[in-house]
Amino acid sequence: MARNITALFAGLIFGLGLVISQKVNPAKVIAFLDVFGDWDPSLAFVMGGALIVTAIGYRTAWQRAKPVLADRFQVPSSRQIDKRLAIGALLFGFGWGLVGLCPGPAIAAITIGGWDAALFLVMMSSGMVLFEALHKSTLLQST
Repeated sequence: MARNITALFAGLIFGLGLVISQKVNPAKVIAFLDVFGDWDPSLAFVMGGALIVTAIGYRTAWQRAKPVLADRFQVPSSRQIDKRLAIGALLFGFGWGLVGLCPGPAIAAITIGGWDAALFLVMMSSGMVLFEALHKSTLLQST
């Protein structure tokens, strides 16, 4: 129960941060990505702040023998960059650049009446279902 409450609290803080920083505003994100046009560098400060908090959090967490609300740390064992990871990263980046949303901000945008975000989430979910179907049919299996 404590893990669920902690996760809910962390998610609410994350969503609030996305709304305050305007990362839920696709026009703001696209303006940030338009470095050769009408560039808006303000999201760089948001990302910089997030990197600082993350660095402190990781440093603090790794000094512990185990997480506070779990039996062990769950760290991916593979550090290999394979075809699936590269393709996924490219698709994520293209989608973010074209639409100005990624999953977290899209979910937060729904709470402030973002119908474009809702459509984005429907399409993103459709893509996930399609991937799973293709993955199960071995078309996208790693070699």
